Amino acid sequence: MTRYKARVDANQPEIVQAFRAMGCSVSHTHTAGEGFPDLAVGFKGAHGPVTVLVEVKDGSKPLSGKQLTGAQKIWHREFQGAKAIVESVEQVAELVNSYRRGSRAKGRTTLSLPVGTGGS
Repeated sequence: MTRYKARVDANQPEIVQAFRAMGCSVSHTHTAGEGFPDLAVGFKGAHGPVTVLVEVKDGSKPLSGKQLTGAQKIWHREFQGAKAIVESVEQVAELVNSYRRGSRAKGRTTLSLPVGTGGS
């Protein structure tokens, strides 16, 4: 399989900073390839430690610039753990606070995907 240089969305540093400002630990994983998300984020949730794999998309781009790649669509469809796609600092807060309040619906492990990303 041909490997391409992993691209980092322009807003990724801002997203990482927002997670860290909320007390989260963040590891960069965008170089893993094969559709694997950009970040592994850990924090204390209402029911204990939480790890969420996060794909960062640049919310300032048009919809066509925010689409998941084919490999990302497959990964998101097949991965059974906690995952999310975030485009903004506001979505970072929504994600973290939903776990901290304990309001994540049982079995619901994906933050609502932006329109057109092929999420389910």
